[in-house]
Amino acid sequence: MSIVIDTASAVPPYEQLRTQIAVQVASGDLPAGARLATVRQLAADLGLAVNTVARGYRELEADGVIATHGRRGTFVRSGLVEGGQTDKSTTRARSAAQEYTTVARRLGLTQAEATRLVEQSWPR
Repeated sequence: MSIVIDTASAVPPYEQLRTQIAVQVASGDLPAGARLATVRQLAADLGLAVNTVARGYRELEADGVIATHGRRGTFVRSGLVEGGQTDKSTTRARSAAQEYTTVARRLGLTQAEATRLVEQSWPR
């Protein structure tokens, strides 16, 4: 994720942040499910106040672009994972996930182990 805040701009920093993240999500540069930096980390990285970044994140969450999951973190929303999409590819992905879950359970894997295997096989 690449964010540049123009301190000389008339646009407030939280709005610059919100806009840039939304554009990156819309373009696919930030894919669904991508984990975002914590508010504190992003504030430190950008030299902004924590409340400024928190407001940008709140605006994005209100727009349905991101979702915060407590201590797990903040992620780019995924219609697939959150139940919003029902097209053919979604149905296939859900079916494949169910098959994988069934096989992993038969093999005695925990959810964490099965998830780790998927993460390790995902191309970076």
